Amino acid sequence: MLRHSAGQVVHGISRYLLIAFLGLAGVFVAWPVAADIVLPQADGTRLVLKHPAERIVTLAPNLAELVFAAGAGSKLIGAVEYSNYPPPVTRVPRIGDAFRIDLEHIVQLEPDLVIAWQSGNPPTALQKLEQLGLVVWRIEITHPRQIADSVQHIAMAAGTENHGLAAAAQLRERLESLRRANTGKLPVSYFYQVSQRPLYTVNGSHIISRGLEMCAAHNVFSDLAALAPQISREALIAADPQVMVAPQVEGEPPALENWLDWPNLRAVKNGALVYLPADEISQATPRLLDGLELACKLLDPLRKPVQQMEH
Repeated sequence: MLRHSAGQVVHGISRYLLIAFLGLAGVFVAWPVAADIVLPQADGTRLVLKHPAERIVTLAPNLAELVFAAGAGSKLIGAVEYSNYPPPVTRVPRIGDAFRIDLEHIVQLEPDLVIAWQSGNPPTALQKLEQLGLVVWRIEITHPRQIADSVQHIAMAAGTENHGLAAAAQLRERLESLRRANTGKLPVSYFYQVSQRPLYTVNGSHIISRGLEMCAAHNVFSDLAALAPQISREALIAADPQVMVAPQVEGEPPALENWLDWPNLRAVKNGALVYLPADEISQATPRLLDGLELACKLLDPLRKPVQQMEH
């Protein structure tokens, strides 16, 4: 974001005489001031800051990571539980979690900007923070390209544009490279498992589905209404995807191993079980691109015509 200086400084009597002359000539003089910082909010409105934020609190783990990605980590004074990347964020004071926010602690920290998760934080808690006089900026990320936008906007908010604009440009280039590399590839159908019991997946509007679209992959449950719907085992068997994908937490059993009991599923029959690092694929941060790049690479050997997959 461009900033306007306070005008050319005219020292002492010279400035006074200039203003007086222009005033006598009937010319209104408005010396330039620093421009407002205008930030887009999740509901389509705009938040206006008069100056860059110096004390920032984030109300979701991915938001803390985005602050660091924007070069503003030194200004982060409060974060919720499970904010664990990059490592320096673990030293930032905790202010509850995304669903149980410690309002009193946040007020005590005296932030000049609170960055909130529109669909994840309790609306009443955000409203209470505003009633207490704090500035709350609501963010929602529903597509991988919005990660770069958010990094850029946070850099604007924190006055770290030099770092943030470069980081955002790099993210956009990575997304474009991913799109170009996978354009024209044979599509592959997949099921993404969020959890096994109960069985949850994501629909086509989820950021994970929108990301995997760039890998020429089609979500068999893309048409479901809920963003993260619960489905039945029978529904999955009927859909019979070519590939099954799941986030994998290091040190835990393979997330898809229970499906080995269903050898007639195409994905099981063909060994098309894909595991992606949970921290990368499950959060709207720059690391999501790492997960997507890995996903595209792992899906490539599985791009076979349906008839070939079945034999």
